[in-house]
Amino acid sequence: MRDTPHQDRSFFQGLVGDGRPPLFALGLGLLASGGAALFLASTRHFLPHDEQFLGMTARDLCAVQGCRIVHFMVHDRASFGGVILAIGILYLWLVEFPLRDGAAWAWWAILLSGTIGFASFLAYVGYGYLDVWHGVATLALLPTFVTGLIWSRRLLTEPRGLGSVRSARVYPSWKSQHGIGRACLLAATVGATGAGVVILTVGMSAVFVPQDLEYMGVSVGELRALSPRLVPLIAHDRAGFGGALISSGVAATLCVWCGRPSRALWQALALAGVVAFGPAIGVHFAIRYTDPLHLAPAVGGAALYATGLALTYRPMHTRSMEGDSHA
Repeated sequence: MRDTPHQDRSFFQGLVGDGRPPLFALGLGLLASGGAALFLASTRHFLPHDEQFLGMTARDLCAVQGCRIVHFMVHDRASFGGVILAIGILYLWLVEFPLRDGAAWAWWAILLSGTIGFASFLAYVGYGYLDVWHGVATLALLPTFVTGLIWSRRLLTEPRGLGSVRSARVYPSWKSQHGIGRACLLAATVGATGAGVVILTVGMSAVFVPQDLEYMGVSVGELRALSPRLVPLIAHDRAGFGGALISSGVAATLCVWCGRPSRALWQALALAGVVAFGPAIGVHFAIRYTDPLHLAPAVGGAALYATGLALTYRPMHTRSMEGDSHA
């Protein structure tokens, strides 16, 4: 039997391929992590190391202030899980479609978004709490991120530099249906990135906004009296959500700006929007944290995003079918 060129590859080369398999595994890993975070949030339970760090169980804490402190923590964790799911969906689209075709902007989108996401882990540690499960997941996914980016770089066509993200693949008139819808999507994704910066900053400094304390019915001093480690744990959750939101916002913005309009892109953006905005908004009603000022940014962003999806549905599907007909 004659040997073929692919049989001369090493075992590692066979697994890594052109670099996309590790990145695809990264996307799947993020989906699993986001799903796990949502499941744990829905059960309203703490992880064992959370309770060990606090020195109290979720049930103990739930006995205070009608369980609103626990509910508040759940709302951050549910929002975090949804955003992680959205990042995973966007990465899978980036890997399977534009990166497969050698689009340099897609490689940079994963690099920039992923670097922000992994680097934000340092913000959690800054409060003196090391989330063991989060740390293990980060260490497990980091090699796929680094390996995939290194090996997939050879796929890229010119220009390969960071400047590739400045060039849009299409330039629809801003007055057209497609242009208005695209502007709505860009406004929503850029807004989400900005919101992530604010949440991360709050998580690393004040931790709470006035509406948070009003909802829980406690002061920061009373939270510290319950457990001196309670505020650091909440700060960890807030910083994690903020970092993930920045990461997803960067990825989504570049997908909208640089991506060639297609049915697959529209579907990826729609799914990412549902899993990101759905839990983030829905959990507020589930725990009855419905302060209008607090909810306004998320609801406004979701409305803008949905409008953008509605306006770009036909243009993006039509372009996809036109592209198929020319293939």
